[in-house]
Amino acid sequence: MQQGSGIRFYAPSFAYYKSGFFCSSPNVFPTISVTGSGCALNCKHCGGKVLSGMRSVFTSDDLFSVCSELKRYGAVGCLISGGCLSDGSVPLKPFVAAITRVKRELGLTVFVHTGILDLETAVLLKQSAVDAVLIDVIGSQEIIDKVYRLNVTVRDYAKSLGVLQKVGLPFVPHVIVGLNEGKLGGEYRALQMISKTNPSAVVIIAFMPLRGTEMAYVKPPQPYDIVRVVALARVMFPKIPLVLGCMRPKGKSRIVIDVLALKAGVNAIVFPSQQAVDFAKMQGWSVSFSSCCCAKIFTDFAMFK
Repeated sequence: MQQGSGIRFYAPSFAYYKSGFFCSSPNVFPTISVTGSGCALNCKHCGGKVLSGMRSVFTSDDLFSVCSELKRYGAVGCLISGGCLSDGSVPLKPFVAAITRVKRELGLTVFVHTGILDLETAVLLKQSAVDAVLIDVIGSQEIIDKVYRLNVTVRDYAKSLGVLQKVGLPFVPHVIVGLNEGKLGGEYRALQMISKTNPSAVVIIAFMPLRGTEMAYVKPPQPYDIVRVVALARVMFPKIPLVLGCMRPKGKSRIVIDVLALKAGVNAIVFPSQQAVDFAKMQGWSVSFSSCCCAKIFTDFAMFK
């Protein structure tokens, strides 16, 4: 998929972003956790810290009420996520009725982050008319065992992708670079599993240390390792929208990563560095910004073209 059609930059509502070209809106596309700040896994790289920036709900009625409020304040959609159960799944089944109402009565775009997924949940999500499923794909058994502390296998992630393919849900796999103590490990296998399906888009993200977690002092992956995975994904998915996602190292490393990712052929970047925006403009590429979740690339890009 050629960049000549344009570059899309995203600044989702869960974090403030301002550059010389765009300022994000906190209400356009917020993230909601159906488990509050709770997660059964306490993964070494996250420790539930990511959940703290999300709106918390605990019942189906809560979810519809929050979405109704968001709609009144100008939201066009939301990402519904949450902490995992001990089997690696996000407990979405109790919220399917509310999701159905949000789609039917409020008309919001709804993305869900699922974790490990079974056929029954996938069918229910399909019936609820969710717009897309986001799923992290882990290609290393060692990372599953030691970082996620999950009693599942790499094959379970492949099965989850197969379930999404089977029921016909649009899905956007995320590959995380550097969970192997900041080094590469399992990323290629994750991409191989994804390549056996037909994703709507592919997102590459990277480990970044979070204060208060067990991996807080682990060095993040090197920029060239991150971009190596980006370039590999571009070769493996030449016709699929490719995104450099929100989670990746900050500071000077981000500038290097962003510009190299553009050179490697990404179609979108989340929270881009100013230098990345400048580079895209210098190349003469059409540039646009959005406060939505980057998973929207597969519909945005069709219109952008």
